[in-house]
Amino acid sequence: MAILLVPLIGLVIPPGEAVVVSNMLGLLIGLVGARKVWNEGDKSAGVIGSLAMLLTPVGLVVLFATPPGIARVLIALVAIGAFGLVLLPTRPGHAPGRLETGLTGAAAGLLTGFAGMPGPPVVPYYLRRPIPREVARASMLTVFLLTSIASTVAALALGLASWRDALFAVVLFVPVLAGNHLGSLAFGKVSDAAWRGFVGFLLAMSALMAIVRLIG
Repeated sequence: MAILLVPLIGLVIPPGEAVVVSNMLGLLIGLVGARKVWNEGDKSAGVIGSLAMLLTPVGLVVLFATPPGIARVLIALVAIGAFGLVLLPTRPGHAPGRLETGLTGAAAGLLTGFAGMPGPPVVPYYLRRPIPREVARASMLTVFLLTSIASTVAALALGLASWRDALFAVVLFVPVLAGNHLGSLAFGKVSDAAWRGFVGFLLAMSALMAIVRLIG
């Protein structure tokens, strides 16, 4: 969601506000079915999420200290990187060690704060492993919920969030919730190849639109 949302709304509102809105929206969405995904997820999700929560405020501070024009370019580059990562092939038998898990958590936290996007390091961490699709999905959603909590609390504590950001997130929540429900109905009914192709197409279009708007 954030990989599609932040680069686009960040072109019409300041990037810092776009990230805060996206993370608040992620918190609202993440609370829907949170208990279920927590129980179904891999134990590594708690480790990655905890590390990410510690570094999310750092990314948020860096974002608000970065000039908006540069921040928009960097966020667009993160979206392009996400497009490439989601298309990486699976690694049969791969079992990430402590270093990879720790780096994934650190990167997820920094990117949550700076770009509102914990997905680029987290998605390949789980999708390239030979684990059930349901476990991978629940694990990713667990991490995303934890990072959304950290970002929202940090933004409020640091005075970086406003009532307009919260209102914008609430307005977006209804259509995103509807889309989330439709997506959950389709989950598990689409082949991995079709899923990767569709997600890759959406990410590519989002990154391309952001770049075109920046150039224009």
